[in-house]
Amino acid sequence: MTRERYEMVVGLEVHVQLKTRTKAFCGCSADFGAAPNVNTCPVCLALPGALPVLNERAVELATRAALGLGCKVNPVSVFARKNYFYPDLPKGYQISQFDQPLATGGSVLIGKNDKGGDLHIGITRLHMEEDAGKSIHDRYPGATAIDLNRAGVPLIEIVSEPDIRDSASAGAYLRTLKQILQYLDVSDVSMEEGSLRVDANISVRPPGQAKLGTKTEVKNMNSFSAVERALEAEYERQCALLDSGGSVEQQTLLWDGAREAVRPSRTKEGSHDYRYFPEPDLRPLMLDEKWIAAAHKDLPELPEARKTRLALEYGISSSEVDQLMATPALSEYYESVARASGDGKAAYNWVMGEVLAGLRASGEDISRLRVRPADLAQLLNLVREGTVSHTAAKRVFSLMMETGQPAAQVAADEGLVQVGDEIAIATWVDEVLQEHPAEATRYLAGEKKLQGVLVGFVMKKSKGRADPRRVNQLLSARGG
Repeated sequence: MTRERYEMVVGLEVHVQLKTRTKAFCGCSADFGAAPNVNTCPVCLALPGALPVLNERAVELATRAALGLGCKVNPVSVFARKNYFYPDLPKGYQISQFDQPLATGGSVLIGKNDKGGDLHIGITRLHMEEDAGKSIHDRYPGATAIDLNRAGVPLIEIVSEPDIRDSASAGAYLRTLKQILQYLDVSDVSMEEGSLRVDANISVRPPGQAKLGTKTEVKNMNSFSAVERALEAEYERQCALLDSGGSVEQQTLLWDGAREAVRPSRTKEGSHDYRYFPEPDLRPLMLDEKWIAAAHKDLPELPEARKTRLALEYGISSSEVDQLMATPALSEYYESVARASGDGKAAYNWVMGEVLAGLRASGEDISRLRVRPADLAQLLNLVREGTVSHTAAKRVFSLMMETGQPAAQVAADEGLVQVGDEIAIATWVDEVLQEHPAEATRYLAGEKKLQGVLVGFVMKKSKGRADPRRVNQLLSARGG
């Protein structure tokens, strides 16, 4: 009944760390995982006289992200000081952008609406900023530690329009946005490492009402599913407040995953509380229109376009394409195999089967896989030509994972080339019938469903080398 009385209205702010070698305004490393406070310098620490110098690579990646999301990149944008005091912000302000951001507009397609049309979530703005440091509350009893390695790391903040109407759509938006940013290669987008963080603004209103309700901001969500659960919890809290005759207070809330509830953090600030003003130590960022056009032309293939193309070119279903699109590296590996083998379906089966199983077992990334796409394609061709049986091919692949050698060489060295000689196969069949008298008796008496079992025994005895087609023919002849 709550859904009939109140509509959920959500806008998301997504903070994305750009994949640069150094920080936004100095030469310190931006790598994750260093010992506390080693990646710092006078600029990071806000020492007197230290001046920021803008990271050109950060501008390139931010522009690529904006163009990939369909935003309009502004030829002129301005950095501004966002003033607030917190222990992990040594300057007492954050360099961000305010009324003149890098880009505006854009949208993300997340699926279909109730009427079957495309469902887009609009993007209000995309701006550049630097990250703050990190306060560590749980490592030292009774104390809070400060790590400034992250201070000054380059970010983009992507602010959505309040177009999201339920938690599932919020999750779909975030997963789609993450995939787009992965394919643009602008960020690692790892929530575990903090290179992607989400704040959610949520309000409720009666259906049909144009005016937005009072919003709250929810923070401290460490996964997309946590975002969905936090939105549901805050929606129920706001609805209960209104039903009891109360009102929603504009405030910042923290998600408590252990309690599956939100708790107050502080009264939510408005933009006037931050006393924004132009950063006096940085000139306006001016981008040439030709440079922006060249950046747009150099965009890589985006996920939606790749999905459509893979399905059309290689004859696989949309659900199969979605699985292959999990990461850019996986889809690229698949396409290389499919193109070289000429069999998109077989390539899909092997990549999603043996390849992923091998990666899980080894713990390796696909970029370091010892089986190169051309070698897997060769293995698929050996199976198609009948040189290697499907059973033996799995053994060949396992050895390729260990040695990195080509399929044909492994098959020859291990004696796994398929045997089509009828005398050899007949010998294996006779031996299997002798070694399994119970199954043989029932099969020869007419129990045809045992033929597959006997074929399996023959393939095992031959170590996968017997031609399964000839094995079936000989067994059929024996069974009358």
